[in-house]
Amino acid sequence: MSTALLTGIHAADRLADPEKLRRWYSTRAEHHDRLDLAIVERATGEYVGEAVLNNLDPDNRCCSFRISLIGPRAYRRGLGTKATRLILDHAFTTVGLNRVELEVFDFNPRARHVYEKVASALRAPRRQALLWDNERVGSHVMSILAHEWGDRQR
Repeated sequence: MSTALLTGIHAADRLADPEKLRRWYSTRAEHHDRLDLAIVERATGEYVGEAVLNNLDPDNRCCSFRISLIGPRAYRRGLGTKATRLILDHAFTTVGLNRVELEVFDFNPRARHVYEKVASALRAPRRQALLWDNERVGSHVMSILAHEWGDRQR
């Protein structure tokens, strides 16, 4: 299953091209409503995905979260779990957010398992949330609050 499909990104061509990735990340500092981070495997220095905080709502101290791992070489190694923990800790501890939410599509149970393990997040269904190859796919919105994150870290 492709990374584009698992995340619902219709224009994911930049994820496969190192030069497009460099250009993309070089422009991210210009945006004050999001944080785009590359996930790099420490041992090899290889790019394996990205973690993104976006749709910042500063008045309500909340944002969305998205994570994408690139291909099977990044799966089942704990990289998504570690990146999710690090970015949630940053969102709550450094940025001072109160709520972080993400959307996970029904055809991605592996990702849902990671989010439940890391955050025990509340789930709300969204029926037919994505149109992919002329098929409607449901999803769940999962969210975690700052005090819930703090309780899990103790």
